[in-house]
Amino acid sequence: MSGPGERLDHFMARANAAYYAGCDPFVDFITAPEISQMFGELLGAWVAVVWDRLGRPDPFMLVEAGPGRGTLMADAQRLLRRVAPACHKAMRLHMIETSPRLRGVQAHALRDATAVPVCWHGDLRDVPDGPMVLLANEFLDALPIRQFVRRGQGWVERFVRDGAFMHAASDFPAGHPACVRPVPEGDVLETCQPALDFVHALGTRLLRWSGAAALIDYGYDAPAWGDSLQALRDGRPTDPLQGPGSADLTAHVDFRAIADHVPRGVDVWGSVTQGDFLAALGLAARTEQLARAAPAQADEIRAAAMRLAAPDRMGQLFRVMGLSSGLAGDLPGFVGRRAGDGTGRGETR
Repeated sequence: MSGPGERLDHFMARANAAYYAGCDPFVDFITAPEISQMFGELLGAWVAVVWDRLGRPDPFMLVEAGPGRGTLMADAQRLLRRVAPACHKAMRLHMIETSPRLRGVQAHALRDATAVPVCWHGDLRDVPDGPMVLLANEFLDALPIRQFVRRGQGWVERFVRDGAFMHAASDFPAGHPACVRPVPEGDVLETCQPALDFVHALGTRLLRWSGAAALIDYGYDAPAWGDSLQALRDGRPTDPLQGPGSADLTAHVDFRAIADHVPRGVDVWGSVTQGDFLAALGLAARTEQLARAAPAQADEIRAAAMRLAAPDRMGQLFRVMGLSSGLAGDLPGFVGRRAGDGTGRGETR
């Protein structure tokens, strides 16, 4: 390979496409929906309340981006069929997934959970027009990033060559919200244009049609820098540059940059911690309800709730951002519009 090598975002996109096409990612990591049914149930209840505050549109598109095994949506569907049948009847279910193998896994998970047809798409732009409620759990973190290193008053960009980083002169993306951050000499600043493009397309659609979205991922909501690229192979951290396609590559989500990229006119909520979000949706009450119904599993149920929401577990590391347009009242789970609390991982990662 001549030149500095392959740009990091191109390397990451190629590696993850191969990984998700040929590997079972859930051998390497576990997501919130796999920890407990409560996660999907609470988001199902969130969808029902949002639908009501949107004026109960019929039909509306219920969309999940990056559905994984389909567990979140299957649990949400069971909840909606049981407690919000009018919402369930009005929805049209759409999944944004590019992997044919994972589409098959999702179809199997949803077969008994929902009584409505499911449509798969490769891109948000392919989802039919109309009011929409969108869920995205651990979707943005897998989108490819670029990394820039501060050199004096300018930047060099990281490329990948022969399993190692190389550096070359590069133009920093013009207008990126992160460009004003005072990154120290030799430190790394990450950008994720696909995440910004996705959120901009989502916001543009919300301006055209009423709707809402919940974006859930690990990341930070404060000016930050540092290398957050990571890889998991066989459930353990590994070198992200070795064996492309054999490990899941992810990076922390810059919620501040995402909020700054949402089109004007769309309401931005949060981000807030996952622990605060789930608490506001009633995690404690649902935990005790399930514990009483299954006393033999009560300790396991409570431990799963702690794993989802405790500050020293997923509750603080994961954050939730909401977007909405045409909503009557607040977006459930959030207090105050544009309510980012400025916390996160501080000034370095």
